[in-house]
Order: sequence, then C-alpha cells, then structure tokens
Amino acid sequence: MIVRRRWTAAATTAILFSAVLSHPAPGTAAPADSAPPITLSATETALVRVQLRDQAQLDRLVATGADLANRPRTRDGRILADLVLSGAQLADLTAQGATAVQIVQRAGDGSRNYAESVRAAQARTATGLRAPAGQRTATNTDTLQVQQAYWWTTTGQTFLQAQVATTATDDPDVEITVSWRTADGATGSFPLYRFEDSGEYQYHYALPQPVPGRPVQLTAASSLGGVSRAVTPTLWPNAAPPPLPTGYQKDFIDAYLTPVDIQSRIKRLARQYRDLVDVIDLPNTTQGYRRTAAAYLGDPAVAAVVVDSVRFGDQGMNGVQVRTVDPGRPNRPLTVGYRDRVLTVSLATDTGGKTVSTTDEVAAAINARQPDRFRATVEDGSTGLPMPVAGPVRLDDGLQGTEVPARPWTVQALRLGVHRDGSRVGVLAYSQEHAREWATPLVTLEFAERMLANARTDPATRELLEQVDIFVIPTVNPDGANYSFNDYNFQRKNLVNHCTGPARDPKNRTSWGVDINRNYTVGSYFDGYVGASANCLSGNYAGTAELSEAESRNVIALAQDHPNIRFAMNVHSYGGYFMWPPGAYRADGRVTLPRPSIDESTLFLDSARRIVGAIAQERGTVTWPSQTGPVADVLYSAAGNSADQLYYELGIFAWDFEVGNDRWNPATGQWEGVGFQPPFDEAHGESQEYAGGLVEMVRVARDYAAAEGHGGTH
Repeated sequence: MIVRRRWTAAATTAILFSAVLSHPAPGTAAPADSAPPITLSATETALVRVQLRDQAQLDRLVATGADLANRPRTRDGRILADLVLSGAQLADLTAQGATAVQIVQRAGDGSRNYAESVRAAQARTATGLRAPAGQRTATNTDTLQVQQAYWWTTTGQTFLQAQVATTATDDPDVEITVSWRTADGATGSFPLYRFEDSGEYQYHYALPQPVPGRPVQLTAASSLGGVSRAVTPTLWPNAAPPPLPTGYQKDFIDAYLTPVDIQSRIKRLARQYRDLVDVIDLPNTTQGYRRTAAAYLGDPAVAAVVVDSVRFGDQGMNGVQVRTVDPGRPNRPLTVGYRDRVLTVSLATDTGGKTVSTTDEVAAAINARQPDRFRATVEDGSTGLPMPVAGPVRLDDGLQGTEVPARPWTVQALRLGVHRDGSRVGVLAYSQEHAREWATPLVTLEFAERMLANARTDPATRELLEQVDIFVIPTVNPDGANYSFNDYNFQRKNLVNHCTGPARDPKNRTSWGVDINRNYTVGSYFDGYVGASANCLSGNYAGTAELSEAESRNVIALAQDHPNIRFAMNVHSYGGYFMWPPGAYRADGRVTLPRPSIDESTLFLDSARRIVGAIAQERGTVTWPSQTGPVADVLYSAAGNSADQLYYELGIFAWDFEVGNDRWNPATGQWEGVGFQPPFDEAHGESQEYAGGLVEMVRVARDYAAAEGHGGTH
C-alpha cells in the first residue's frame, strides 16, 4: 500500500504568528505506546503539540480561528501543530481523532519559572518510503531537483537537511527518499514529505536528520522512478563572526523583565552612558494597563445582560454597582436610573404586578438612557429571555497587576552611538510586538548593553558605535506584556478592545486585543492578503484599519523620523527562524508581494548566513536552512506585518528573528519545542545567542555603508 505523506498549509497561513514560530524546548511528551494520554482539566489552558487526524481537521481549526503558535510540520507522515488550547478544546479535538503528544507550556509556567520541565517524547518511527517491490509500477519518470542539501554539527551531533522538488507537482502520492554517504563510507536514507502552501505544491522536505559524520554525497529518488543527480551537501551557515577579545563583557540579563523593569533599565543605561545614549519617547502613547469595568447582571446560566463601563475601570468605574429591581406595583414602565454609583434598572410589570421586561429590553434601555456611562449587551444565549431581579453586582476591570501603572504608556527607544545625528547608517532592533514573547526584550537589551559596556574597553565595539547609529525598542507592546505577566501568560495582542455586542462578554477577556504585527500597511488583510482576521477575538485580529494601533504607529514613526535607518530586525519567539520579505501573499494562486531584486535577495541571504553563524557561536544553536528565507516561504503568510512595511515603503532591509529554536533530545531522537516563556535558563541562553546575532547585524550594516560609500540616508 502506498502511504500518502503530505502536509498542506492552505489556510494555515492565515494564522499567527508570529508568532510567532516553533522550535526547541523542554516539555511534556507522551510515548505513543506506553504513557497515558495527555489531558487538561476543563478550565486549564496550555500550549500543546497535537498530532492531528488529517488535513481536514487542520483546515477546520484554521477556519475557526484557532490559536496556532507555529507552522504545522509533518513527521513520519503525521501532521503536528502547536495550539493554545483549553482543556475542553483539547478534549473536543481528541474526540475527533487528534492526539496530544507534548505539553509545551502550561498557563502559569512563565509566571512560576519552573526550574525544569518534564520531558519525554514518542519513540521515533523509522519507516522508509519505498513501496515493496512489485507493489507499485512507475508509469512515468519524474525529474527531481535538490534545492537544499546542508549539514552542520552542534553539541557533537551532525545533522543533515534536504529539500527536493519533483516535476510531478500534481501527484499528491509521489514519495521521495534521500540517500546519503559520509566521508568514512557510512550510508543511510530518510523520507521527505510533501509541502503545499495555499493549495500550491512547493517541495518535499524533512526536519534535520542526525547522521554519524560529515555527509559527502546526497541523492534523491522518487516512487515514480525519478533520480536526482548526486550533490555534495554544503556546510551551513559556513560563516562565523570575529573572535571576541579577552575581557569582552556580556551576560547582562539575569531574570525575565516586565515592562516596568524595562523602563527602569532604559533609565539606568541613559544615566550610565550619557555620551552614547539618547532616550526617545515615541509619539503615540498606548492605552495603558487598563480595561473597562464589567459585570453580569443576572446569571449567565439562566439569563443575563453584560454591563460594562464606557470609561476605564481605574477612572472611577471599578466598584460601581448594577442591579435590577421589582417595583412592587402593577403596570409600571421599565426605568433606568444612576445615583450614588449605583445603576438601578426597575423592571416593567403587568396588570398583576409581575415583572415582564426581557433581557433585550433591559440592555436597550441602559444604552438609551445612560450612553455616556454604560454599554449593555445581552449575554450570548440569553436573547429574549425574561430578565430576572438581580444584583447588586459590582463592575470590575478584571486586572490583577496591582503594581502596574494604569496610565497611558509612553513607549521608549534607546539610540546608541557616537554620532547620533543621522550621518551614519542606522540599525533598528525592536521586540515584543507579541506580549507573550518574554524572551525577546532580553535579546534586545542584552544587545544594547553589550554595545555600550564594551565601547570603553573593546576597540572593535567602539568602532561600530562610531560607524553605526543604533535604535532599540525593547517592548513595542507594553500593555499586552503587562497583561501577559500579571493576568494571562498566553496573551499575544495588545489591550485595546474593539469588540462590540456579545463579543464583549467577559468570558472573552483573554481573546481581546489587536495583533500588532498584523496592523501595518503593506500586504495587509485590508488589501486582501492572507494571514490576518477581521474577527476581534482571533489571535491575529488585524484591528479596525491599517495602523489603527498606537504600538504599530510608533514603530513606523521612529523609522520615518530617522531616514538613515537602513536595516531592521523584528525579534519574535518561538521557533528558530530567520526571515525577510515578502511576508504575505494573496490566497488565489499564492501571489506574494513582489520579490526582492536579485542583488537584494543575495544581500538578504548572505547577511543571514553571517547572522545565523554568529548566533551559533554562543551554544551551538543552528537556525535550520529550511527556516531561513522569506516569511511567506518558510513560515506562512503574515498579512500586514511590520517588516513588509519597513521594506516596501521605507526601503529598509527588514528581517525577523524567531528566537527559541527547537532543542534536539538525543534520548528520544526528537526535536522538542521550548515555548514562549521557557524556564529562565533557556530564555537566558536565547538572549545571549541572539544578542550576538544583532551585533553581527550591526557589522553587516557597517560593511554595507562602506561598500555604498556613504553613512546612509536613503
């Protein structure tokens, strides 16, 4: 029997992301044949790696706005997806034939900073793809092209990764097997899996495979009889930064940093390095760590109206009481009154004195008679039901962070350099567009402090600060980050709630907000590109319009105000990706944004090799070649992302990191995901290696400016 091995991204590209993005990390894995099934309590939320039943199940998840944390990948013919799920959602998926294989992160893990995670994984199933002799007769021969064949060694283990395309693009059953030979004569093989995106065949690929030594030959063969020419795998990335001098200072990160901590760190650096630092207050203040105050008037299990305040809870609305009363007399009209911080709804009565107001009538009356103070919506499922006598209940904004300032937040950027006047080529590093990505500001702040501390003792660092103008935004989305630290670890978006009607139900409070990295102007949802949503509860909600959010406007304002910025890096987690434009495509025909020119594509890839090589110097972490390239090709379509606007509108070479690479577990022979908020030792390691990557980006900018013969306004 021919086993079909394929994975299609189709609508999957509409999800996340960022998130977005997947790679190494400790977690809880379940061996398929021994451990009990992985389950969650009904109210528990976790990031779960799930083996889906089939492609149709994946498509349904995407269509319903599932919180997909990474591009699904195929392993041994199975579709694996990382999803943020409640226990009830996981149980529903399991009932539909899915299997949970790893708890990557539980809600609260980030806050508690567990010292270590429990790790286990399914034993690898070493299955070949060749059909038994005589089972399948090839009626035609296809042509195979080896698109990638790279090898590298990390922590003593050599890995090989291959990507092969077949000319039989329309045959979903074509199977491709790669065979390899090492320098000492060892041989082996492994299967590749079909990858489709938006219904279009792309190539066959596999996750990096362990091999016993340096591979010197690779060939591919298909089930149709096609055989590729033999190629010699190339060392990846085959680039390394200059060695660090004796006494080079690093490791300035010792804990996760909240936005309040980051604000203090910025102030300290400005005081400590007055000759090298300016602090820029970005022009658009955010909403702040604030929400409107809300309560259920009635019982949601029976009949209720959701009442929330027009003003924020901290503006005097927390603690306001709402109630319905029986006037106790017949033939009374429905009335609404507000006095002494109590909203009173007196229900209408009939001739017998029985209350007769419905939930819809009560909500309409509150909206009509107290529109400046309150909004009322009928709780989903309560439409048209008799309104009970209820209350009083107190409105509350639901926020738990007692130490977080509630006022609007001024996002700040650090500007580093000897010549902070626009006369030198500029580099921008920015992080935490997505609130739950706690390791990302550790990367940008470690980078900034390395540059500043070593400027006084290391001539090479001093030279870089002479030649490059550096801008750093450690946290683009401080409000969402504060919510992630204090209320809901998996918060991805900001805190602005554009929802109306039943979507404002407090049960949806962890789904409100705008995905900042879907709110920019090029290749956006509003232009018809894939990868964002108009659903205000979706994880990749694009907002009410392009640049509707203060957070996205701040990034663009900084770039527009400083036209010497020619290079930018958007730091995300998790997954271990290194990407650049185009980042989005239209679904019909998978038409991407315009591809960079040949020269610019060369610059993107050559620079990537340098930066990936610098990352690997710290602890051997190698970003896979299959996850290095344009966003739309190696991840998914991310409509309205910031890198696309910076590149296409402002002419900036814009990249994206996804820190937090999958970690190889030699005991299980599996790659394991690390999650958004891994135990701090892992987050610390990510900060150190990716800060080195940012230093190399500064060298790339310096070399580019020298080759162009100018300091760099564009």
